[in-house]
Amino acid sequence: MKIAQIAPLWIPIPPITYGGTEFVISLLTEELVKRGHKVTLFASGDSKTSARLIPIWSKSLWRAHLAAPHAVFSLLYERLLEIQDEFDIIHDHCEFYTAPFSKFLKPPIVSTIHHPMYEEIIILFKKFPNINYVAISKNQRRNAPGVNFVKTIYHGIPTKMYEFNPKPENYLFWLSKIMPGKGLAEAIEVAKLTGEKLIISGVIQKETQDYFDFRIKPLIDGKQIQFVGASNFEKKVELFRNAKAFLYPISRQEPFGLVVIESMACGTPVIGFREGAVPELVKDGKTGFLVKDTIEMAKAVNKVKKIKRIDCRRRVVRKFDLKKMVNKYEALYNTILKNGKKT
Repeated sequence: MKIAQIAPLWIPIPPITYGGTEFVISLLTEELVKRGHKVTLFASGDSKTSARLIPIWSKSLWRAHLAAPHAVFSLLYERLLEIQDEFDIIHDHCEFYTAPFSKFLKPPIVSTIHHPMYEEIIILFKKFPNINYVAISKNQRRNAPGVNFVKTIYHGIPTKMYEFNPKPENYLFWLSKIMPGKGLAEAIEVAKLTGEKLIISGVIQKETQDYFDFRIKPLIDGKQIQFVGASNFEKKVELFRNAKAFLYPISRQEPFGLVVIESMACGTPVIGFREGAVPELVKDGKTGFLVKDTIEMAKAVNKVKKIKRIDCRRRVVRKFDLKKMVNKYEALYNTILKNGKKT
């Protein structure tokens, strides 16, 4: 198949540090190329891929510091419209940016939704039932009745790249983009309640610098609570595999949570709030614990030795492996093309 992959332009493909969506796009693209498909990736010029790359801007937008970065998305669609006849199918990851342009695109469109289903997004997507939307969790799909979801496909990761560690070190771990709703303040509270060491890794964006400076930084003492900055892939895996538990006290309707399966792939149990897709990823009492607040999370930390780390690893290999994800996308492409669904 001749497949166009449309990536957001904020971060390179694959990401240098933070970027779950961009990491999944990279994994999907590379595996499709390995399977013999002719894949074209629309992304920033600092992206790296074995597919044909269409660079829309020389640098990813977070690194380019442009005065009007959203204008670059219009350049993306201008280029896509120009060469759309080269593709059998378009796989979009830009969601609400792409939706209005879908009326002018001839190949069928698959759009994976990586964001929580906010009301304004649902209203928009309902206006474009011509798009074949893919949910990344059952929870995400339930939150958007009326949207043309054609499939639910969980993210998958190359489990061989996540080294299993049966004997962790004595610390808790938190990793994400540092922003309200991701649960960092709550993770620190749990560490203080339990007396456990907490290592924090994450990206601080300009718009959340004040949140870090005034809400989080005063709680970091460099001993019990340690901030190690952003982590590349190798550093991230090292921190995951050596942690006794990964804390995920998220308060928003997270549609998936790639860090959850990355943690379990290394054998590290996840203790998370019962929000969003977390109950679909973590098997309560088997690969971690599902809790309702920081008090319950602190109690769960004291029980984490009861979890067999090999069970965490096995769950990811069985349910969230990269090949499983790509098989489902490949089958979906074929079904849509066979049924002749044109936008």
